[in-house]
Amino acid sequence: MTPPEAEDSSGRFYAQIFIISFAALLLEISYTRLISFKLFYYYTYLIIGFALLGIGSGAIFVAILAPLRRIELRRLLAGGCLLGALAVAIGYTVIAIMPLNAFELTRSFTNITGSIDELAKLGLVCAALFATFLTIGVMIAALFSANPSLINRLYFADLAGAGLGCAVVVPLLGVFGPPSCIALAGAILALTGAQLAAGRQTGVLVASLATALALGVAVPYPQVLPHLVTDATKTIRPADTSRSFFSQWSPVFRIDVTRPPLDNDDAMRIIHHDGLWGSTLHRFNGDPASLTRFDTNERILPFRTIDPSPRRVLIIGAAGGHEILASLYFGAEKITAVELNPVTVSLLTTVFPDYSGHLHENPRVDIVNDEGRAFLARTQERYDLIFFVAPDSYSAMNAATAGAFVLSESYLYTAEMIASSLQHLSDDGIICMQFGEYVYDEKPNRTARYVGTAREAFRTLGIDDFARHVMVATSPSFMQVSTILLKRTPFSEEDVGRFMTNAEALEGTIARYAFGRELDDGSVNKIITMDEGALAAWHADQPYDVSPITDDAPFFWHFARFRTVLGELHRPLAIDTEDSVGERLLIVMVVISVLFATFFLILPFVVVRDVWSRLPFKGRTAVYFAALGVGFMFFEISLIQKLTLFLGYPTYTLTVTLMSILVFTGVGSLLTDLYAGQRNKALAGLFGALLVLTVFYQFGLGLVTEQFLASSLSVRVLITTAMLAPLGLCLGAFMPIGLATVAGLSDHSGEYVAWGWAVNGFFSVISSVLTTILSMSFGFQVVLSLGALVYGVGILAIRSVPSPD
Repeated sequence: MTPPEAEDSSGRFYAQIFIISFAALLLEISYTRLISFKLFYYYTYLIIGFALLGIGSGAIFVAILAPLRRIELRRLLAGGCLLGALAVAIGYTVIAIMPLNAFELTRSFTNITGSIDELAKLGLVCAALFATFLTIGVMIAALFSANPSLINRLYFADLAGAGLGCAVVVPLLGVFGPPSCIALAGAILALTGAQLAAGRQTGVLVASLATALALGVAVPYPQVLPHLVTDATKTIRPADTSRSFFSQWSPVFRIDVTRPPLDNDDAMRIIHHDGLWGSTLHRFNGDPASLTRFDTNERILPFRTIDPSPRRVLIIGAAGGHEILASLYFGAEKITAVELNPVTVSLLTTVFPDYSGHLHENPRVDIVNDEGRAFLARTQERYDLIFFVAPDSYSAMNAATAGAFVLSESYLYTAEMIASSLQHLSDDGIICMQFGEYVYDEKPNRTARYVGTAREAFRTLGIDDFARHVMVATSPSFMQVSTILLKRTPFSEEDVGRFMTNAEALEGTIARYAFGRELDDGSVNKIITMDEGALAAWHADQPYDVSPITDDAPFFWHFARFRTVLGELHRPLAIDTEDSVGERLLIVMVVISVLFATFFLILPFVVVRDVWSRLPFKGRTAVYFAALGVGFMFFEISLIQKLTLFLGYPTYTLTVTLMSILVFTGVGSLLTDLYAGQRNKALAGLFGALLVLTVFYQFGLGLVTEQFLASSLSVRVLITTAMLAPLGLCLGAFMPIGLATVAGLSDHSGEYVAWGWAVNGFFSVISSVLTTILSMSFGFQVVLSLGALVYGVGILAIRSVPSPD
């Protein structure tokens, strides 16, 4: 392949590839937040996959399309930046206005005709994402192919720009919001195009400046952009402002506050977390005596079960402050309310303080902006009541993942978290967890899993008589509300009596379990009372997986086993969003990823099939590049998920992990010159280092988390970067080594390098979703082990391929 003719040295374009990659990562991360609001959090993995697909396809297009190769490099970059900026504008418009319905999409397996529109619309969204990153991929590939001898330095500049994008995107999201950040990325591309076109391409220069101006206006004024049309299952419609009081993006999740449809006296307002009803804000006049509604509310149970009533209360997931009000009414003397999202905190402190009764000024109330588990690790306080009120608001870990509860990490519900909470109780203190259940008598999945996880937590603390330490009741509401009370010491007969009395006094409330009472023989009671051996067999026979969860596989809301989902794709969906919907969507995303990757990464080689057929060692090099794609994603995504516990904020975890891995992967690429001529020896050393790092991430990361979880966020970010730096240095060497190998095997080095990129991209795209499926099924430890194993297979495959040394 003849590289693009370059009037200038490739070294003159280090700044351009840095800026282009910066814009690409700003786009990628911003779209993960925007899609979390418009659709659901688990589409994040699809975005990562399609970013990889677009960039990988760019290399293929450069390799097989002769007209691209004949364009002078500066002209190609100028035009590419302009097209990229236009793709950002058009792509955002398509994604914003496209209506989707997650439930209809998953029905594609049972009613192809009825849901083909949904699949087509999702395909258009994917195409819009793909087109944006394709232009970026073409430019990066053209830069690489212009001077292969500088590929490691260009690769470093590429990854360094991406790393900087990760570093600044969180504060930018906090200031501007995702739509503005997407427009900013487009404007940066357009300005880069204008700089490259200056003095050479007047038309491109004018068009680039006009595009930059148009997109630049949208940065401070995002209202000029098309309104986002949210998924049909979401509870907020941004275009409908008639009932809206407040709306603001944050790096954690977007907050919208609206008036309920039937509430004419403004007694309550709905707080939407990333487009879903997450909690409520209630009018309060400042007098706790006016809150008599709590006498007939299930929130009475944790306060009236123990005597004396809890005086020191910790609320995890304070949201709109409803549990703060309950605590004030029931006489708590010190209330610590922890809330993750600073925007949610601001609702009580600065946005609606008059409406909510100035709770932040009440001397009995301390509102803390923090992640619940990190706060517990930091405090030495003991509490009479630790109140978990479905603290993720159906978002599994926090509302940053609103709607993605099935597929998200849920570290607030693991056995380790329950054990930590028990250790922060006073001598007679209790934990209260409240969930909504669709139909408790038929499918109490949330309650059953939490109770089973609590039993495991008690076991790890050496407490074997769990049945004496738990009580359960359900109450009528929009959904049945399940109340679970846990106590480190056994509940006394007096505690049980008060619990039963209060439950009976609440209309519709049913006491489900209390020690010494014959109440029912449902699955929750079986989990509480069965011996260990029988319980394990019972779990294996259940239609839903309600087994305990730990930090290694913290997917609390994942109840449908994948083998069951695959065997029942023909079955119509239930209304329950936890019943196979998320799992089916993952399968849909795998199918879409395979189709797009095949079409754009593999089929293009039909155009150059004569050249491709003459490339030597295709099988072994394909195994190598496939292994790099799979292994890299296994490490990257499982560590993003695993480090969510340590960093607390999913968006922070995504950006810090990507930044660390990308920057140090670039450095690792740059250092490959040091062991040029020693390929196999270098690969053996790198694999040995990878094995050591894998063992550390499996067993040492938990110790680091335990030791430093109480540290400030800035300290945890620095520690995370230090932990990931060696991995980046290691992984960054494999791709340049492989590309250098295949480039020296044939006179068609460009086509061979493109083939390596294609295979790597194909398996990276698929693995971006596959990693989540494996993590949910087997845990992070297994996925990390598989990542190391896959790298080993790739190294074995390429060892017998002639080295260019």
